[in-house]
This record gives sequence, C-alpha cells and structure tokens, in this order.
Amino acid sequence: MNEYYLFKNIEKNVQKYWYSKKVFKVIKNINVKKYYVLCMIPYPSGNLHMGHVRNYTIGDIISRYQRMNGKNVMQPMGWDAFGLPAEISAIKNNILPSIWTYKNIKNMKNQLKSLGFSYDWNREIITCKPEYYKWEQWFFIKLYEKKLIYKKKSFVNWCKYDKTVLANEQVVNGNCWRCDNKIKKKKLYQWFLKISIYAEQLLNDLKYLKYWPIKVISMQKNWIGKTKKILVFFNIFNSDKKIIICIDHLDILINVTYVVISLNNSIAIEESKKNNNINKFILKYNNKKLNNFKKVGIFSNLFVIHPISKEKLPLWIVNFVLSDNINKSNAAIPKYNKYDFFFAKKYNININILILNKYISVFKNKKKFFLNLYKFNLLNIKKKRKIILNELIKINLCKIKMFYKLLDWNISRQRYWGTPIPIININNNIIPISENNLPIVLPENIFKNNTINFIKNNLNLFKFLINNQLFKFEIDTFDTFIESSWYYLRYSCPKYNKNIVKLNSINYWLPVDQYIGGIEHAIMHLLYFRFFHKIFRDFGLVNYNEPVKKLICQGMVLSHTFYYLNKKHEKIWISKNQINIDFDFKKKKIEFKNIKKKKIEYAGMIKMSKSKNNGVELKQIIKKYGSDTIRLFIIFASPIETELEWKEFQLIGIYRFLKRFWKIIFNHVMSGKIRPLKIKKLTFNQKKNFLIIHKLIYEVNYDIKYRQSFNTAISKIMKFINKLNYLDKNKFNKFILHEYLLILIRLLYPFVPHICFKIWKLLGEKTNIDFISWPISNKKFLIKKLIITIQINSKFYNKLMIKSNYNKEFILNIIKNKFFFKKNILNNIYKIIYVKKKLFNIILKN
Repeated sequence: MNEYYLFKNIEKNVQKYWYSKKVFKVIKNINVKKYYVLCMIPYPSGNLHMGHVRNYTIGDIISRYQRMNGKNVMQPMGWDAFGLPAEISAIKNNILPSIWTYKNIKNMKNQLKSLGFSYDWNREIITCKPEYYKWEQWFFIKLYEKKLIYKKKSFVNWCKYDKTVLANEQVVNGNCWRCDNKIKKKKLYQWFLKISIYAEQLLNDLKYLKYWPIKVISMQKNWIGKTKKILVFFNIFNSDKKIIICIDHLDILINVTYVVISLNNSIAIEESKKNNNINKFILKYNNKKLNNFKKVGIFSNLFVIHPISKEKLPLWIVNFVLSDNINKSNAAIPKYNKYDFFFAKKYNININILILNKYISVFKNKKKFFLNLYKFNLLNIKKKRKIILNELIKINLCKIKMFYKLLDWNISRQRYWGTPIPIININNNIIPISENNLPIVLPENIFKNNTINFIKNNLNLFKFLINNQLFKFEIDTFDTFIESSWYYLRYSCPKYNKNIVKLNSINYWLPVDQYIGGIEHAIMHLLYFRFFHKIFRDFGLVNYNEPVKKLICQGMVLSHTFYYLNKKHEKIWISKNQINIDFDFKKKKIEFKNIKKKKIEYAGMIKMSKSKNNGVELKQIIKKYGSDTIRLFIIFASPIETELEWKEFQLIGIYRFLKRFWKIIFNHVMSGKIRPLKIKKLTFNQKKNFLIIHKLIYEVNYDIKYRQSFNTAISKIMKFINKLNYLDKNKFNKFILHEYLLILIRLLYPFVPHICFKIWKLLGEKTNIDFISWPISNKKFLIKKLIITIQINSKFYNKLMIKSNYNKEFILNIIKNKFFFKKNILNNIYKIIYVKKKLFNIILKN
C-alpha cells in the first residue's frame, strides 16, 4: 500500500473496472424492490458546469445508498439534444448542428464518467436520434386524432433575437427566458397542445405531491391560476347579441355607466364593416403599443341594456382592453376607477349615479360621487352581492364560471434543429402522416447562415415521398420541451421498437422514486412533465396519476463575476483568471491589478454560467484534487436546497481530510495482520467504546434517508474520523479500529466511492463494496434516555438520566438509591409531582 493518497491512479483504475464490467447495468427483477433515481436530462452544451456536478452528485449518492439497502436501482442518463444553442453555435462556427451536438455529448459523457457516477449507460437516450423522436411524432398524431392538438393563427410571443416563438411559460417579465431580450406579439399560424383542459387535474393533484418542495407546489398553483369569475350579460339594444363582462364585486354593478370593448372584439369588427370611421380607428390602433396616457376610443353607435336598472349605456370601442382579456370587454365604473373617470371626461360621457330611483349626470349637474344602491342600500356588502347575484341568475343575465390563467401550450418553433412535425399539406389540407411512414427524418447534412430563409428556399429537402409522390411537410419543429416531457418513460425501455413504451417495463419502474433538478424548471419542464404523464395515463400507457414521488430542487452554484463596458456600453464578462484580484471582505473592497485601460466592475456572486464567464474548468479541478474531493465538497459545503458559493480554499480542506483518512488506513494496514474480532474477549470499556459507532450509523442513516441532509451526515462522519487518532489505546485496540474502519468506509461510500472501493480491498475484503450492504445500527444501544430534573419543594436538587419507559414509583426508587437523603426527607414526603419525561418534584410536609 502506498503511503500517499494518489487519487489519479485510484480513480482511473476504479472507473475502468466499473465501466468495463458494467457494474451498474440493471434489469427488471420482480423479486427485488425497485428504486428509480433520475436527474433532469442535460443539454449537451460542451462542458459540465458545477450546477450539473451538484445535481448529478446528489443523484449518485441516493442511488448508491439505495443500492446498498438492497434496492434494484435504475439511474439512467441521456441528452436533450435538440435546441436553439446548437443552431446558433453552428452558425457561429460554420459547423453542422449535428456534428456540434454529438461532439459535445462525447465530451460531457467522458466528464460524467470521470466523476464516477453509477449510471446504466445501456439506457442512454439521445433525443435528436430518429429512433427516439419517431415515437414523439407518433404520439403527436395520436393527440391530433383525439383533438388534443390544433392549429390556428394567433398572437404569439416572438423573440427577434432568437427568431422563434416562445410559449407563455418561456416569457419572464416580458423577456425571452433564454436570451433575456424583449419579446413582441406577432400573429402566426401555430400548433397548440390543449394543456388548458388538464388545468383542474394539474391543480387538484398537487395535493398528492407530499414530497415535493412547497415552493414548486406554490409556483405551479399560481401559474395555473384558478379563479372564480362572475359573468354578467349586457344585452345590446335592439339586437339579439350581448356583451359578456367579468365583474368581481356585484355591489358596484349598479354604478356601471358605459361599456368598452377591444379592437378585435367580434362586435367591433362587425361594426367596422358598416362604419368607415370605426374601420379607420381599428386599423390605426390595432398594432400600436398601449400608452397609458393616450387611451383612445370611438363610439360604436350601439347601446347596451344595464341588467338591473334597464337603462341604455353607450358602447365604446377602445385601444386599452387587452386582446387576451376574458371576452375582450370591460364595464366602466368611473366612481371606483380613475381611468374610467378620465376617459368619460375626455369624451364627455355622462357618468350616472343612482340616487334613490333617479339617475343624475355628474357632468351636467356637477354632483359629487356617493354610494346609494337603491333597494340594496341598507344591506351590508356581503348580502348585497348575494342578492344581486341571485336576482341576475334568475333572469339568466349572470353565471359563475371558473377560469384558469394557464393557456394552451404553443409547441411550434421556427427553427431547423428540432423534431419535424409529422403533418403534410395537400391542397392546403392538413393530413397527418401515417404510422407506417414514420419517422420523418430531419435532413442533418444541410447548413446555411440564415436557417429560416434556407429552408424556405430549399423546400425540396423538406418533402416527403408517399406512393411515389412528393408532399411538403411542416417546416416548423417541435418545442424542445416536448422531448424532455416524456423521456423518463423511455428510459425503462430505450431500445424497444414496437411501441412508444413497453407496458411491463413501465409498470415495474414507474413512478420515478427520486427526481433531482433546478427550481427554475417549476413552471416549464415540471408542469409539462406532469401534463404529459396524465395524457399517457389517459391513453392507457401508465397506471399512475403523477410521474414522480419525491423531488429535490438543488440550489445554484455561485461564483465571483466580473465585467467591463465596451464602447457600446455592453457588458463584456471576463473570467477571474484574466485579472489579478485582491479581496478585502472586511472593508468590502476589491482591488484589480494589471488592468490595461479597462475599468473592471465586480458583479458579486452570480450563478455559474458560460454567458457570465464565471465558471471553473472541471477537468482542471479533477486533475488538481480528484473526483472524490469535488463530490464531497459540493455536498458538504451547504444544504442541497440552498445556494452554494464556490470557494476553492474550502475544496483544499476537503482534500486534506481525504489525505488524513488515507493516512489512518495506511498506518492501520501496515501495523500487521488483523485477526477476526472476538467481542467476548473485550473488556467492558472496550465493548462500550465499540458501540459508540452505532450511534453514528443511526444518525447518518437518519440524515440520508429521512432528512436528505447530506452535509450534516458528512460532517458527523468527518468529526468521528478526526477523533480516531486521539482515542484511549487501552480502551480502543486495533481490532475495534478495524471494525470501525469497515463501517466508516461503507458510510462514506455513497459520497466518495473511488477511495472507499480501494480501501475496502486494502482492508482484506474480497467482495466489491458496490455489492455490500449498508451498516445497521445496534438497536439495544439506541434505547432513548431522558434527563429528568429533580426538585425538592420546587427547588432544583439534581438531574437524573433514565429510560423513557419508567413509571413514577420506579423513578422514586432510583432517586432513593442514587442520591443521599436524610431520613426526615424520606419519611416526610407529602406528594410527588411528576411531569412525564421532564420533571420529578418532591413536596415535603410542613
């Protein structure tokens, strides 16, 4: 055994053994309980970042722990390989997106292997391969046949920078979720998936996700956005048509004095055909951005009937009712809305207030506002609303309806590098491609700088041959979130070619027992993920309502970030390695050295990313410290759900710990042959010392299994190991140390598997640690004990440690035997007050 911790040799040899022997290959075994661990599928961007490392390390710890506990563990890995970054990089580097993608997959796969993750690589999925997206196209056709997919022309979120449409979930504060540029509304023909009809199920079933983070549950509830709306009908005067308006508080309904509708309301469009002025108004303002200070309108020449007062109210067409507003109409109540008041004043619209049973015009009679709801005036607000609601429902002028903020999912993307949509156009008719002709394979051997124009100019490459005839298929591709919405099912049968899933495999492996990924996916991937699962359930392909039992959302990895401004005042992000820095955290001061004519700004600790140039080179870190050091640091540094600040000096501390542990093993192995431990020959103190480690087993197991507090589990193991050199040699011989080490190695194995694999062999164990059971604590040692406070006449006397199952009389006997009492105390007890597990108070007679 080498005296020094040579991690490079150790990790290289252990990994070679794992991957050549396919140690972690798993098959269905109905006699063994399964455990499915899954980390969110990565995009092959080129290199792993520390966010990836943290995510996958968590998954691997859980996988190895569950495997040691006798579970049949499946931990697969794959690649979400379609997407815009590949296309942008292809344009930038003049390379095919397919070549760029597969090159990155190869590189990232090698990096994953270098970290020793226990993946079953036989189940690897690459979503840009036809054998994968064939089934996605097949499922699209099935959804189209069930009328769950439709195509329509509508206003969509358009990103000018990425030149593609975005789903509502991909717009964050009006900006593109990927490039952070402003989006604009654009009208295009698009394909939509009816996620909205599953809104109630998606909302209700959140209550079953007991082991999901509360934050994710809350975010999905808010995004689905269920609200109860009261719809009030205003009949149009001298017409059988009506305007439907949402009014939340019916007590203010009586003060409605005019009604406004949007430019694209069907009534407005119909009137524009009759009235040239209205037509000009709509054309002028239809595509203009709303300006809060220039709200304009035009009278429609129509009136609506107030549902209670039966008065005629003017109907106005305006530019400030949003097109996506419910029913594209609003009731104007100037008494409560200053904008309604200013609009009325601008166009000299009478604002009527009900006084007893008469209306008075505010502008003509200059009356002040006050509330008088006629026959409802003497009722409280709650009763007013209830009576008005009931009366309107009786005359069919009102109804209650549930609405959801969640809109149908726009799944069309105007990009090349994606799954082709399996639809052909024959004489402008939409025809789904038959199952026998799938897959429609994306032509990968093409490339031009402007992908969209290239496709339009080379449609012959996007034609499909059926019965010796060429037909054009859709040039839009799927939103890549579709690929990542069902991949977890395909892992159970990645090579199955008779159907989208293999039912007996699905029934064994599903649902996912543990899913790991970032909180940023709460209302995109995780919502689509749940939605697709419910569709699969309704198609009879899965038996469960939800895809995942437990979810961990790990915190982001942060790093110091720096930039300077170029001539265009754009931020140019630079690496920490490009500048010399002195940090003075006490004075909160940063000094930059050797900077040439550039003012460097410090942006603080920000999420590691390529765009911010604040990542670290994983290959260099592994070369310097080893994979086990990185794995242990990234879990030990903070709780898994919180942010982690990358600080290399902490990494050095972990590395030193592993070297100390190796030194302990070296000294133990070199001390001579170890005979089997005979517990019967140990002294009482030695036995007592031997049992201490069972407390550690219990605590570490509790932290991993129930709390998923991996950092505290590591901390307890490290503290125990650091004490090994300081134990009393008389009470603690080498035989006990050997048993200690065998247990400690098993406890550390899920976190640092390479060094544990090697040490296990060095300690003379013939079986590989990969197949060894998790240590079990001695239950006798773990009987809980309590500390009871003893009082005499309510004053503190002493403390007593007892077992929790002792009764009052037994405790009194212990006290009598353990503590010295004068005879006058024992013979003078008036009563005993015993607060179970806390207090034993002896009250004496006066």
